[in-house]
Amino acid sequence: MRPGPSQDEIRRQNLGALLRHVHVHGATSRAELTTALGLNRSTIGALTADLVSAGLVSEGAPKETGRAGRPSLVVRPESTRIYAYAYSIEVDRLRAARVGLGGAVLDRREMARPRGLTATEAAPLLAGAAKEMQQAVPPGAVCVGTGVAVCGMVRRDDGLVRLGPTTGWVDEPIGPALGAELGLDAPITVGNVADVAAFAEHARGVAAGCDNVVYLYGDVGVGAGIIAGGRRLTGHGGYGGEVGHMKVVRDGQPCECGARGCWETEIGEHGLLRNAGRCDARGRDALLAVFDAANRGDARANAAVRQAGDWLGFGVANLVNIFNPEMVIFGGTMRDLYLAAAAQIRSRLNANALPACLEHVRLRTPKLGDDAALIGAAELAFERLLADPLDVG
Repeated sequence: MRPGPSQDEIRRQNLGALLRHVHVHGATSRAELTTALGLNRSTIGALTADLVSAGLVSEGAPKETGRAGRPSLVVRPESTRIYAYAYSIEVDRLRAARVGLGGAVLDRREMARPRGLTATEAAPLLAGAAKEMQQAVPPGAVCVGTGVAVCGMVRRDDGLVRLGPTTGWVDEPIGPALGAELGLDAPITVGNVADVAAFAEHARGVAAGCDNVVYLYGDVGVGAGIIAGGRRLTGHGGYGGEVGHMKVVRDGQPCECGARGCWETEIGEHGLLRNAGRCDARGRDALLAVFDAANRGDARANAAVRQAGDWLGFGVANLVNIFNPEMVIFGGTMRDLYLAAAAQIRSRLNANALPACLEHVRLRTPKLGDDAALIGAAELAFERLLADPLDVG
């Protein structure tokens, strides 16, 4: 018979549970923690004291209370002292942020990314942004890790970007390249941008409290982050969620992955601009110009938007039938397309989804907006700390 967990293991698990609750929910009273974690008051007090000693949380009186009697102390994450670096590598831009424990974006940088830029070329630019932000870090602050969100297929074991058709990356070691430039002892974790954005929206965004979510993210291509039963569904090697490469048109338009007729050839940047007669344009601004033209009555732009919306609804219906989510979130350029063609999308979804799967689905845009990828990347970096607060120096 296997022995049960030791007292030290139980204590560490409880410390992680308390810190995770405060990290996700923000300032929380001891009384609320007692209820949420199912522990007694003395245990909550002891755990909080340990986390205060480690510099991870602080305690203080509530800012205001309408109740009589002695108020319960409030536990707050040490957002300015404990932080992670977060990066989002997108088709046309590189973004960097310093994110504090509790999800607060403390500082940020953004720069253009020339298409074709390799990982070894991107790493010095990202590291330079971190060095700029480091100048404003208060004395005694601790970096607990670095998270990177990438448009591409990321190998779970080591963060290698196996394939990023829209970025032109094949077997790019962004983690080691960035680590060499940063020179930090803290670990680097790499994830797919749609997956980490779904992670963030599920933890602290529009999908908080939903255990089954599909987050659609559009850039040039289209990917999905999937939450199933409250857990990220990334597949055996970490390559799950490549919904943009569902085949929807036999012998259709060529896709950057090398196949033809992929879903993203109809709803991604290239397909929408092609159908709008703007093949020479590219980038999010070009897409926004199509949506604006459609809104002003341009017939060809309107037809292109309606066609893309129809295909988006078609694909979402398939995802609803497969995953039976409570919520579908439209992020990146999929947000713009959803807002421009919501009626078309809903009509196609209603026509193609199974009624039983459809009846509870909510369609939403991200609460965290473009910050979802950065906050999600930071969540990857915080995971080690949250799993065992006493194991991180």
